[in-house]
Amino acid sequence: MRSLATGRRMKVAWLLGLILLCLPAFAGTVPTDLSGVRGFNYTPVSASWPLSFWLRYDPQEIDRDLGYAQGIMLNQVRTFVPYEAWETDPKIFAASLDSFMAATEKHGMGVMLVLWMPRKLVDGLSGQAQADADAKLQTWVRALASMVKDKPSMAFWDVANEPDWDGYPEARMSQQQIDRRMQLARMFADTVHAADPGHPTTVGCFKEKCMEELASYTDVLSFHDYSPTLAEIDDNIDKAKAFAAKVHKPVLNTEMGCIGRANPYDVMLHEYKKANVGFYIWELMITQFWGDVHGVFYADGSVRDPAIAAAVMGIFRSHGPSVVLEAPDREGWVTSSVADGKKWLATPNPDWKEGLKIAEIQANLLEAGQLVAMRNLPTRTVDLLRAGPPDLPALRAAIAQYVELLQPYVDPHPRNTH
Repeated sequence: MRSLATGRRMKVAWLLGLILLCLPAFAGTVPTDLSGVRGFNYTPVSASWPLSFWLRYDPQEIDRDLGYAQGIMLNQVRTFVPYEAWETDPKIFAASLDSFMAATEKHGMGVMLVLWMPRKLVDGLSGQAQADADAKLQTWVRALASMVKDKPSMAFWDVANEPDWDGYPEARMSQQQIDRRMQLARMFADTVHAADPGHPTTVGCFKEKCMEELASYTDVLSFHDYSPTLAEIDDNIDKAKAFAAKVHKPVLNTEMGCIGRANPYDVMLHEYKKANVGFYIWELMITQFWGDVHGVFYADGSVRDPAIAAAVMGIFRSHGPSVVLEAPDREGWVTSSVADGKKWLATPNPDWKEGLKIAEIQANLLEAGQLVAMRNLPTRTVDLLRAGPPDLPALRAAIAQYVELLQPYVDPHPRNTH
């Protein structure tokens, strides 16, 4: 009996250790290993910008979205808290933040709050005006800390987002502006350490080098990476890990993944998984502002690309030498659908429903065999045609296109004709 009881105690201790390892909050201590962080940046679809997120908070939307994240095993959320939201209506903002922290706790999410400052309190100030602005900002930070420091889901403070960013090519930041932002990052780190010593600070650096410059002010190192090649991605990871080991601090990537920068989510996530480095993708939802180049989920829970959701869960396409290419006409279905399509197109007054059936079979063959780009799904085209009034010209165009796409895959001698 003693042996059995001891075994049970050991199992309970092991499970407790595993739970503690996965907890989103790190009360009073800086974690040594953040490789288990699987995070996302978050703005709800209903919000055109973070300001409206907090001032027009929708608890049902946030609960729904966090459920999507939980469904693909994400465990951390990084979100921006703008000074203007607090300044505009402190009571509404506080209520929204309280609701958000409760929702993240419900879904087992840790929270990284990103301090977001208005340019009116950052740029073009000097002397007393700058001192007054800094005092306002510090009051805001201390107010935030009092709201969240005892919340179970509070995990990290990001005290400055990309203070080293030099702007877009058409509107570059001056060195003076960059220096001011770096100075504010240091000031906020000190303010947060005093106001909430129980939670670690970081700075979401645009480049890995900034992470090194601000290391003495942060408990956790973090940087962003939208690199377009494996060599650059791996170089950034290697530099970050090497510096983290040198200063004995954990390291994270807090922004990654951009369709428009040749920075695919699955490529990034594969490299970070291999390197055993925690991450936050940009971003969970396909939002109003960034939705054309970022995001995983639409509001209805569907996704733009299943490969992204799969990669978040550690499932990746094979790039190896043993890939088995699809044989879409192995059973003769490509041959028959091409023949059916040509016959339908040659009919003077073709049947609408029969044409839809042919188009659907062709669309399924194209998608299942990965024979076509998935940017505008053939099955989506068929669904839209079926949902609307009969449009024979549009259906003819679709079938003609699918016949052309399938024709190269017709096999004169299918192996297992059905």
